[in-house]
Amino acid sequence: MKPFGHRIRRSDLWRFTRRSVPRGVAVGLFVGIFLMVPGLQIVGAALFCMPFRANVAIAAAMTFLSNPATTPFFLVAAVNVGSRMGFKADLTTLQALASTHASVWRWMAWLVSDAAPAMVAGLAVIGGVFAFAGYWVSLVGWRWWVAHKWGQRRAIAREGAQVQEIS
Repeated sequence: MKPFGHRIRRSDLWRFTRRSVPRGVAVGLFVGIFLMVPGLQIVGAALFCMPFRANVAIAAAMTFLSNPATTPFFLVAAVNVGSRMGFKADLTTLQALASTHASVWRWMAWLVSDAAPAMVAGLAVIGGVFAFAGYWVSLVGWRWWVAHKWGQRRAIAREGAQVQEIS
C-alpha cells in the first residue's frame, strides 16, 4: 500500500459530507457486488474511492452487502442477467447441478467454463444498478436528515424566543 499511502491518508476521503457519503455508498455497492472475493472487496473499494473522492469508511461498509448468505443469489441473478444480454451460459446445466446437489468443484468448473462471461456481465449490470440506487437513496436520506436537523433547530429557537417573551 506504500504507493497509495499519501493518497489514502487524504482527509477528504474520510470526512462525512453530502457529496462523499453517496459516492462511498455507490463505490462500495458496486465493488462489493462485482468483486466477489471477500478480502479484495474492501481494498478494491478503498482504491476506487480515491479517483471518485468517495468516503472510504462508507465504501468499506457497503461491501458487506455481498456476504456468504447473499452471494449465491447474486451469482445466479448475474448468470441470468448475462444470459439475457446475449452471453452464452448453459442454464440447463445450472438446473442439473442444482437438482443433483453437485460438488463445489463441479460448480466451479461450470462457472469457469460456461458461465464466466455471462456472470461477469451480469455482475457488472447488477452492481451498477445497486450502485445507482444506493447513490440516490443515500443522497435523499442525507437531505432528509439535514432538513430534519434544521427543523429541530428552528423548533428549539422558537421555544427559546417564547420563553424570553414570557419572562
